Amino acid sequence: MPFREAMEAKYRDILAKYIEEQKESTLYLAQKFSRKSIENQVTPEEIISLHKMILQEMYPEMPTYVTHSFDLLLEIMLGYGFAYREHQSLRHQQKELRSEIEIAANVQHTLLDTEIPVVEGLDIGAISVPARLMNGDYYNFVQDENQCISIAIADVIGKGIPAALCMSMIKYAMDSLPEHRNEPSILLENLNHIVEQNVDPSMFVTMFHGIYNYEQHLFSYASAGHEPGFFYDGKKKEFTEITARGLMLGIDKKTKYTQYEKKIEPGDMIILLSDGVTECRTSEGFVEKDTLLTYIDKYLHLSAQEIVNRIYKDLEQIQNFQLRDDFTLIILKRSV
Repeated sequence: MPFREAMEAKYRDILAKYIEEQKESTLYLAQKFSRKSIENQVTPEEIISLHKMILQEMYPEMPTYVTHSFDLLLEIMLGYGFAYREHQSLRHQQKELRSEIEIAANVQHTLLDTEIPVVEGLDIGAISVPARLMNGDYYNFVQDENQCISIAIADVIGKGIPAALCMSMIKYAMDSLPEHRNEPSILLENLNHIVEQNVDPSMFVTMFHGIYNYEQHLFSYASAGHEPGFFYDGKKKEFTEITARGLMLGIDKKTKYTQYEKKIEPGDMIILLSDGVTECRTSEGFVEKDTLLTYIDKYLHLSAQEIVNRIYKDLEQIQNFQLRDDFTLIILKRSV
């Protein structure tokens, strides 16, 4: 029998039983009735009307002021019912939106996925964790036939879906410029034209692009306003900041980018990151650069992938496991 047809008899039994016994078991039956009522879209005001009607049948001599109190409660529940139905509608929309965002996040992950190259004598580790479902950071590796590895790391100033869509566009723009892969400065200039023409002026993109020639062990690189990375000198056992300056992508289409070079010796390390790493916040403020380098130094004996994983876990912990920005960290270690 449909619930609505049996609803009056069920509620009558529950009400009469509770008035007579006041037992917890009857309250449990009332909770089950409530859940069934919600499933069958029974409104709060319908329950009030049903309660009033059954009480009047059970107690014909019930004082009129009690009856009038139910009229007031019914009026209140009418407004509550409208609000409740609106809330249910919004919840349903929210679930649909979340489902769509999860699908979009999975698609984005597939689109931006990149394989870490395997090269003898070079150890590479990378990690990228979004602060929300979709990632506003991007990194990419491309290994070519000239014994070179192209390394890109980018960050959209912003979060969420707009940043993620922008980053997907950047990725495909890079794929369309294969002839410039060996010139980081030229690649950034071409990307700058694309971003300036296709991205909303309120959104800014930073990018660091480098080429590592693992035959000559020469690292060529250029930056478009991206967070400075670090070099680790294996002989001196010290860190220095990567010096590379340039305007963010999309601001001025005539921007030119300076290209730099660095010889990488055995034991040296290249550390690239997004501002989600350097701007980790604790209750005492931002994590200092020296603190970050201390973490890296502590794990130097590990593989590059283990280093980035450990640093992420450490920085996540000091933020009480709440990322406030997308987190991307790349490490290249030359072993021989």
